[in-house]
Amino acid sequence: MLKRAGWILGMAGLLLCCMTLTAEVQAAPKGKLIIFHAGSLTVPFAAMEKDFEARYPDVDVQREAGGSTRMARLISEVGKPADLLASADFQVIDQSLMPHLADFNIRFATNEIVLTYSDRSKFAAEINRDNWFDILGRPGVAWGHSDPNVDPGGYRSLMVIQLAEKYYRRPGLYRKLLANRPMANLRDKAASLTFMVQNGDLDYAWSYRSLALQHKLKFISLDDNINLANVAHDAFYHQARVRVSGEKPGTFIDRIGQFVAYGIAMPKNAPNREAAEAFLAYLLDPEGGQKILRQYGQPPFDPPFVPTRAMHQKLPKSIQPRVVVK
Repeated sequence: MLKRAGWILGMAGLLLCCMTLTAEVQAAPKGKLIIFHAGSLTVPFAAMEKDFEARYPDVDVQREAGGSTRMARLISEVGKPADLLASADFQVIDQSLMPHLADFNIRFATNEIVLTYSDRSKFAAEINRDNWFDILGRPGVAWGHSDPNVDPGGYRSLMVIQLAEKYYRRPGLYRKLLANRPMANLRDKAASLTFMVQNGDLDYAWSYRSLALQHKLKFISLDDNINLANVAHDAFYHQARVRVSGEKPGTFIDRIGQFVAYGIAMPKNAPNREAAEAFLAYLLDPEGGQKILRQYGQPPFDPPFVPTRAMHQKLPKSIQPRVVVK
């Protein structure tokens, strides 16, 4: 009788074990994972895609990169399906997706605005952090930036020039420099400008420090008072203001200067929430996505954060311990 009871208990334990393993297998994410992201995240997210798919072989990561404002509008206006949106400016998500199309917006990384150039750039041997604004104003110097209407790198570049006018006490600097920059020197995303500098089509281009490092471009690091990289100078950054087109034709939004903070959100109608949650957990992992961001010159926030407790409560349970309220 005792042997029979033991046999029954053993079989029950084996069955329970099998059920647990089956549940774990069933819980593993699979299928397509659609990620829209800023062009400046292309290199690190390509590395993450490879690593993530190695961890989750049944998931096929499908990425689409572009100016963050444009990518957000593909969701909010065009209605394209996406599981995640990673923006170079968290404010883009706040204004385009929150609160009707997304419940949360995690600040996960930062960056720094720099001025990139090459050995072939005019006055390359002369330019430095104290005279760059004089050189950009010289006749024949070709420089550009991304389109502020579709890419945060664009309006941030203009903010840097506005702040330089104030910080270096050079009245009229902003207007003078823009008069020396043809509209033809604008591109949809900062990443596109790196190739123009490499090819010699532009002498200088505003970009992110991470992009300059990834593409092995020379760059000028700017003073913390104007590079949008130091939260301690946020009050000064707030003096910069760039008007960009709104979501509806004929409307406009004022972008206010603020230190660089990337945001990521999961739309409420994400087609593959399981895979999206798994990628979020991976992105925020110090030994996962955060490690890759560091490798490619883009400092992650450690820990990542959200602005309110109410938003924190709406995060997937699996990532709540990794995110703080700040």
